[in-house]
Amino acid sequence: MGKTLVFVGSYAEQTTNGLYVYELNETTGELKLQDELGGLQNPTFLNVDESRGLLYVAAEQLSPQGERIGSAATYEIDPAAGKLKQLDHVPTIDTTTCHIQRDRTDRFLVVVSYGGGQVGLLAIEADGRVGKLLDKHRHEGSSVNPERQEKPHPHSAFFSPDNRFVFIPDLGLDRIVAYELDTAGGTLVSSGETVVHAGAGPRHMAFHPNGGYAFVINELDSTIESYRYDAHTGAMQSLQVISTLPEAYDGESWCAEIALSSDGRFVYGSNRGHDSIAVFSFDAGSATLSPVEYVSTEGGHPRHFALTADGRFLIAANRDGNNLVTYRVDAASGRLTPTGHQASASKPVCVKPVRYEL
Repeated sequence: MGKTLVFVGSYAEQTTNGLYVYELNETTGELKLQDELGGLQNPTFLNVDESRGLLYVAAEQLSPQGERIGSAATYEIDPAAGKLKQLDHVPTIDTTTCHIQRDRTDRFLVVVSYGGGQVGLLAIEADGRVGKLLDKHRHEGSSVNPERQEKPHPHSAFFSPDNRFVFIPDLGLDRIVAYELDTAGGTLVSSGETVVHAGAGPRHMAFHPNGGYAFVINELDSTIESYRYDAHTGAMQSLQVISTLPEAYDGESWCAEIALSSDGRFVYGSNRGHDSIAVFSFDAGSATLSPVEYVSTEGGHPRHFALTADGRFLIAANRDGNNLVTYRVDAASGRLTPTGHQASASKPVCVKPVRYEL
């Protein structure tokens, strides 16, 4: 017997609830609220350590000087009850953060600051709590969009499948900045950059299950770029750039999240403005993406979405719609069908479904 819990982070004031836990009905797709907590300012991006039953949250707090800085909190997960218990809340880097990622050995966390242009490496203590700041890097430079690329804007962090590298898509630089993770020294060692086409604005990325390909979603020009990935060197070779929007659409739109099916046959991306999930098939033989469909998210500004562990459902989080929407996923075609179920959540930013065996 088991259940799927869905953890949601949001934009929220410290005095209001910003973390939510829902249970997903694995037959109907309905989401039922199990827990909601306050106490954190903007508990936005989440990371779940399933093996230790911990939830890491990127948030913010005020420094002793009254300035907004990054923070992280750890929560203990009670899967049976669907409840969270806060274990800590500590500062991370001296500027607000937008993303938090855990390495594959459960010893390190990486946080990035969109506004401050920084990347920070933190230790995870033996008991799973957030430890001290071990290393920090500040990006430098700009790109062609004077409004959005006037300075560095690192937007996320993703570890390579073998945990050797961490890749930082930097929207402001049109670069994917690579670091090698020195686990012995607790540092991030600069390891080159992948140049993205000018004005793209890389935001998030995902690796193919076979480890041979990577996919980057570009916020500013609404594209997905596919790459051949060399695990030995960490180098990425561009293969294809494809629009996430239908040809007939001429309105404003910006991309957000990207995800792959567990078999690597389908790639999903979210459009904010067009307010849709774009679905593509991926042929690993020819290394080619092809459009399948564009499905309304039934709410404004889908900042994030996620597939369930079994791949049967996709959950979209609409920040401006204040709602979570569930879809059935057809394993053969990759197509999405709304379940008809939605759940309310104030300004949802990140959604993380996790399957538990009880």
